[in-house]
Amino acid sequence: MNRLSGEVFFERKKQEIGVSLNEVQKKAVLHTEGQLLLLASPGSGKTTTIIMRIGYLITEKGADPSRIKGVTFSKASAMDMKDRFQRFFPELAPVDFSTIHSLAFEITREYFYKKRLTFDLIEGDANKKNNGPQQLPLNKKLILRNLFEQLVGDKITEDQMDELTTYISFIKNKLLPKGEWASVKCEVPRAQMIFQEYEKLKRSQGTNLLLDYDDMLTIANHAMEKDLNLLRKYQNRYDYVLTDESQDTSMVQHAIIEKLVKEHGNLCVVADDDQSIYTWRAAEPQYLLNFKEVFPDAEILMMEQNYRSSKDIVDVANQFIKRNKQRYDKNMFTENPSQEPIRIQTLTDYKFQAKYVVQAIKERTGNYSDVAVLFRNNSSSIILMNEMDRAGIPFYLKDSDNRFFSHWVVEDILNFMRMSFNMKRADIFERIGMKMDLYISKSKVESLKLVSSDLSVFDQLLASGELKGHQVKKLKEAKKVFQEMKGAKPLPVIRMIRTDLGYEKVLEKICERLGFKMDYLNGILNTLEEIADTLETMEDFAKRLQYLEGLLKSSKFNKGKNVVTFSTLHSSKGLEFKEVYMIDLIDGIIPSQDDIDSYRDGELEMMEEAVRLFYVGMTRAQQKLVLVTYSTKDFVRVRPSQFVRDVKKIMNPPKEKRETEADTKKKSGISQRKKFQDEVVTNPNAIKEKELLKEGETVKHRVFGRGKIVKVDHTHIIMQFPKVEKKLLLQMCLDMGLLEPLENETTQG
Repeated sequence: MNRLSGEVFFERKKQEIGVSLNEVQKKAVLHTEGQLLLLASPGSGKTTTIIMRIGYLITEKGADPSRIKGVTFSKASAMDMKDRFQRFFPELAPVDFSTIHSLAFEITREYFYKKRLTFDLIEGDANKKNNGPQQLPLNKKLILRNLFEQLVGDKITEDQMDELTTYISFIKNKLLPKGEWASVKCEVPRAQMIFQEYEKLKRSQGTNLLLDYDDMLTIANHAMEKDLNLLRKYQNRYDYVLTDESQDTSMVQHAIIEKLVKEHGNLCVVADDDQSIYTWRAAEPQYLLNFKEVFPDAEILMMEQNYRSSKDIVDVANQFIKRNKQRYDKNMFTENPSQEPIRIQTLTDYKFQAKYVVQAIKERTGNYSDVAVLFRNNSSSIILMNEMDRAGIPFYLKDSDNRFFSHWVVEDILNFMRMSFNMKRADIFERIGMKMDLYISKSKVESLKLVSSDLSVFDQLLASGELKGHQVKKLKEAKKVFQEMKGAKPLPVIRMIRTDLGYEKVLEKICERLGFKMDYLNGILNTLEEIADTLETMEDFAKRLQYLEGLLKSSKFNKGKNVVTFSTLHSSKGLEFKEVYMIDLIDGIIPSQDDIDSYRDGELEMMEEAVRLFYVGMTRAQQKLVLVTYSTKDFVRVRPSQFVRDVKKIMNPPKEKRETEADTKKKSGISQRKKFQDEVVTNPNAIKEKELLKEGETVKHRVFGRGKIVKVDHTHIIMQFPKVEKKLLLQMCLDMGLLEPLENETTQG
């Protein structure tokens, strides 16, 4: 009966709106009771399937629309669901679609009302203050900025703020107890203390609490644990719950959903473990792999047919993602015809990349809106934007990041240039005096502001008579460089600042002291050089920066117009374009050096997430995919991304012996992993046999030190180290000799 009514429903909707479902999609629609994990490959029509399932529940099963809850990852997804449902079923009452945060807010508000507590949300206007005794600002970043200054004694950078807020959010979404905070990596100075003070401050206003978005989740989860009446109220509100994009859901979010459906058990989870790219924001893709442990009676369906991309793209992407081991064994396929093979474009140098992309877009016919350029880091967009503007190609930058133009390195370069025009400016010298290799104390630099003089700051310092010989020499050399800079073109000026004035040396010291990444700062300087190229004066350079900053801000208004889309790989999820260019595809960017290093240490997670991120980028393309890499950057040889090399092998497998999949599986794990490794370190004391690894014993890891073996299975070894638990790839630990017994450490000592 269920199937029969289903076929009538499917035929009716096909006639009404032209929607035709495949067999797996139909199964998902008809599976209405109990738990369902719907694994949806890219372009497999998941939103259509979800909406049809909800429509079937209402029209054929008699469900009340108000008793169906759809939980999405973002506001945009919730709006898309609402709009799609309205188009598919205009005659039906609306269904309750919302984000998990919106649901948590509702629960928290009701819980606090019962507890006679009030709260202020600190995610809004920076100018607002609460009414408590301390008149605290109602802005999370402003509170953290003040705490950083108090505890560190310095101003926090935007990059540090990003890392700090991610660190705090990660801990809350993972539901980590205070004893485990130290195990979470964060390079922001005194991050744990800032977090502790932040939490204390939010509770310092008596019965009025300050809450951020993550607090909404943790408090809602706590409320559902402690207030059984409140829990039952929300459990009784809905008969069916559906969650979308569940590969992006955190542990606390999963916990809320589990509690919500505990009574009726009608839960549909829609996700793709191959598109989980937010573990750094506490997403839990492992939850999907363990779904049967949480819901033993759940059915798992795989939507593997891709309706988006050409056969050329789908076949390669499907083979590429199989390099990951921690995933459901899906096989994405398509009935779409071939268009053109994936193109791998290897340039001789990084500086040709933006020009190549711009030229390729200029030569094409068709709408600009058919094209996207994807990259891992937002900084890649600045050079692209500069070249696109010069070529007259309009663009839209998704999630535009304005921080490049306000970065302190950019401000330093402009101040160096300003100094060359007027060497009497003690106020400017105060900002850059410690950024040159001069060996002059901070107090001496600051003292220049206290004196009114017609001499240059260099001559004032030289006339003081308090300097040593090497200081005098450095000052004279610096003065000469500034004199040479005056009137010079901006490109050679930047190079003089970097080298002749010792700015790069100072940056290296700053990186050592504060944990910044020199590669990132060098990237900013290189971008400034690219912008300076072809400009005649430093005034032109300053104006160009100002113009590009304005262009970046205004580009957000180009959404939906006939423009090229720029996006990070992370932000591209859910989008699709006829043509996609993926750029900066070198080892060190994707995969990052951290990804590579962690894999060599026997950890799988970071590298597998990088693979998933690359896969997301590939599957945005409908007809044409171009992978752009290069051989040198900043006069240094670089390696094309391992992922590009893998794609090349998939497209052009070695002609000698071509193994079947069964043959490949029989091979030892080391052959599969060697593609990630440049060398295998030989350790004569290493444990080479799985049988020698006993649960409960302590062994030594080459990188992490002593650790207790918690669990060993056929693929992984879980170890507890002093501050953190690690899940390591078993075969890699054995093949690379990463583990050894403690007695060897004793005898060697």
